[in-house]
Amino acid sequence: MGGLRLLAVALTCCWWPPGGQGKTLRGSFSSAAARDAQGQSIGHFEFHGDHALLCVRINNIAGAAGKEAKLYLFQAQEWLKLQESSHGYSCNEKLSKAQLTMAMNQTEHNLTVSQIPYPQTWHVFYADKYTCKDDNENSLAEDIPFEMMLLNPDAEGNPFDHFSAGESGLHEFFFLLVLVYFVIACIYAQSLWQAIKKGGPMHMILKVLTTALLLQAASALANYIHFSSYSKDGLGIPFMGSLAEFFDIASQIQMLYLLLSLCMGWTIVRMKKSQSRPLQWDSTPASTGIAVFIVITQSILLLWEQFEDTSPHSYHSHHNLAGILLIILRICLALSLGCGLYQIITVERSTLKREFYITFAKGCILWFLCHPGLACISVVFSDYQRDKVITIGVILCQSVSMVILYRLFLSHSLYWEVSSLSSVTLPLTISSGHKSRPHF
Repeated sequence: MGGLRLLAVALTCCWWPPGGQGKTLRGSFSSAAARDAQGQSIGHFEFHGDHALLCVRINNIAGAAGKEAKLYLFQAQEWLKLQESSHGYSCNEKLSKAQLTMAMNQTEHNLTVSQIPYPQTWHVFYADKYTCKDDNENSLAEDIPFEMMLLNPDAEGNPFDHFSAGESGLHEFFFLLVLVYFVIACIYAQSLWQAIKKGGPMHMILKVLTTALLLQAASALANYIHFSSYSKDGLGIPFMGSLAEFFDIASQIQMLYLLLSLCMGWTIVRMKKSQSRPLQWDSTPASTGIAVFIVITQSILLLWEQFEDTSPHSYHSHHNLAGILLIILRICLALSLGCGLYQIITVERSTLKREFYITFAKGCILWFLCHPGLACISVVFSDYQRDKVITIGVILCQSVSMVILYRLFLSHSLYWEVSSLSSVTLPLTISSGHKSRPHF
């Protein structure tokens, strides 16, 4: 199974999407692209407040003026209605329905987006006098390089905030998360390291669980560094954003490996062996094959989701088929592992062991069902809040799940008493043709 984890992590490293684009946009206004799509899509942003700002800088003023270059801003709902309308609007009719229009005939243009009653997504399009013509006159038109900043008002009402409404608060959240990880590390790192060095029956699970926790902490730190830079320039450090997503996916793989090793081992061995030894984990071909299939499936789905998701800050979202399949997979895993643990709990006579299993089941179910559950709960929130609710909620729930598992396997009042009952019925006894006994 150690090779399986290395395979999954290697797959993640070799197949990784580029970092997402920030809200300081750089590119070129193209007459050809605008003509082909009846308006060149530049980007979108969730404005809020009364003094949001769109700032554009160009150098080729003569070219822009000669082409009668303009920017068109559409509210997301209005743009969707135009796209889905059966009326069959012409190119000029679509552009005429833009809520805001800005002609580009200066080096720098500032457009204030005001009187927004609630946060809304706005789409920005470029068009010029060639956009709605059928001839090829625009083929010789020169592209216009630009730099665009999309800004929301800060706490003082000044348009200096690069975060959209859906991203606001994430910078502060990751700062607090990194601070909590740092404080916890200062308090518990030494004792945890001593527990791992002792070896014994919980050596394997503590190593895997600690690795997953370190990956989560690394993801939080990378996200904080990226958001800190993003708050200053609207670009951030795309590499750090991608690194944060990589660490998060690697942590997911580690935890899946851990929970499958324990739960599947207990369930499969219980079906094959006597009830007196229901917890021993043997690395059988069947259990290994199932674990390999599930871990690789989740790895592929996680990577597929990253490639299809265009938002740089929503790697816990579920806007595409891969995200939906991931949610279904987690629900199936939770149900399968829950049923297996329930069968063990119902036949277990020892109150102490039953309490151990119940606590472990809570940690498993919380880990697997937090994402599907929060995806359902997020429906009651506004569109711009949903990704933020899912991202923050999943991180917090999975952190709580890790705490539950740490308390369970480090508890002298529960785990050590269970382990002392029988050295061959330990949930951490991972054997492959031999029996492992605890070391105290």
